[in-house]
Amino acid sequence: MAFRGREMMNKVLRKVGGKDLPPAIKGALKKAIPDRKVVMGRAQRGLFAGKHIQFGNQISEDGGNKSKRNWKPNVQEKRLFSYILDRHIRVKVTTHAIRCIDKAGGIDEYLLKTPYQKMDTEMGLFWKAKIEKKYEDLGNSDVVFFSPEDEEKFAQGFSDMKLSERDARKEFRRQLYSEFAKQKKAAEGKARVSYILATSDTAPGKLIANR
Repeated sequence: MAFRGREMMNKVLRKVGGKDLPPAIKGALKKAIPDRKVVMGRAQRGLFAGKHIQFGNQISEDGGNKSKRNWKPNVQEKRLFSYILDRHIRVKVTTHAIRCIDKAGGIDEYLLKTPYQKMDTEMGLFWKAKIEKKYEDLGNSDVVFFSPEDEEKFAQGFSDMKLSERDARKEFRRQLYSEFAKQKKAAEGKARVSYILATSDTAPGKLIANR
């Protein structure tokens, strides 16, 4: 379960993008990752919030006999929405980490408020560095504010687009259903003719001659 901090540091920087990472975040990452540390292997792929496997003894009630056992954390796979990334994050978290995220106000606030020293897993360090990088990029970007009149125009334009799209879908469905009805009617006509020919005792040529 032991791993080298340098390998973990290179892996996190490779995933986040070490070239564009600010020096402050990179320095905090180096301080958080020691040269050697023991962490449960499964915890590397999720947010465990300090909860790892524990070892101890199970004592029997009758004779007080001790038998070795372990306690594993309660791990759940969740989809957490990130407002900074504007998408859902599928990650394995413990129930303790879920309570910490709810208390912080969301996955973004939890990752931004939790120091690097407490993010003792590779997945936690990766998402924390990624969220901080995106947060800094959003802070440096220009923000444009619109007047209420412009917002009403945008809303009206969106509603008109939805109405036109709805009319186009109705027209497409109407054409599709009409074409399907024509094909079905033609297939029924062919089936009726084949049935008449199969059930008649005389040939079609004789029927025409008799008429």
